[in-house]
Amino acid sequence: MKIDKEMVDRIAALAYLKFEDEEKEQIRKDLEKILGFVQKLNELDTSDVEPLIYLSDSTRVLREDTRPEQISRQEGLLNAPETDGEYFLVPKVIDDNNHSPK
Repeated sequence: MKIDKEMVDRIAALAYLKFEDEEKEQIRKDLEKILGFVQKLNELDTSDVEPLIYLSDSTRVLREDTRPEQISRQEGLLNAPETDGEYFLVPKVIDDNNHSPK
């Protein structure tokens, strides 16, 4: 398959991308290389090759769920700019008079 400027323009439009002319030429060359690699793969006899489902033999790649160390309320408030001793104090961001739609 030959990749031409129009094909690059169609692909770019489908991906909502815009390229300068020199970028389009580089993309065209890259796409032709990719298709060349795929064509080389098509030349190989893979009839005796089992399809690859997983990339590793590892069956469990996730870590164990562990509960992280917790800090006390007082430790959590140590670096707070303002507290009342129990909670963070923050500026009010909602005006009580403007809470209903007009």
